[in-house]
Amino acid sequence: MADGAQLILVNNCNESIWPGILGGAGHPTPQDGGFHLSSGEESVLDIAEKWSGRIWARQGCSFDTTGKGSCDTGDCNGQLHCQGLGGVPPATVVEMTLGSSTSPLHFYDVSLVDGFNLPVSMAPVGEGSGAAWRLARASRYVITFCPPK
Repeated sequence: MADGAQLILVNNCNESIWPGILGGAGHPTPQDGGFHLSSGEESVLDIAEKWSGRIWARQGCSFDTTGKGSCDTGDCNGQLHCQGLGGVPPATVVEMTLGSSTSPLHFYDVSLVDGFNLPVSMAPVGEGSGAAWRLARASRYVITFCPPK
């Protein structure tokens, strides 16, 4: 992609997932905000320069032929295509703000702000992905108790 980036979503889980996608204010939402990704499958998303948004993995989903249904985690109002809706916690979230060809700084993180449902990681590949780039990941839920009041 000449003006933007490609995100490669890979499902390394032993089950199907349904990525949910939400573009930030003023940014488009790729793939109408959601799609099915079988175990071992990958999907390439073309993202515009300066895109901002979040991606999360929904699990335990079931949808009818019209795209209505539900997910056990990360559900977005019972829709296959989230179309501007965020996911219901718990959902491990990847957040990003991409740069441009003239300002190639990209910011990304894996967040547990909406809880944890699946292990997630994100790392840049290709040109410019040298030692300054770091893997961001959440491989397990690490909080084992709530602190006392």
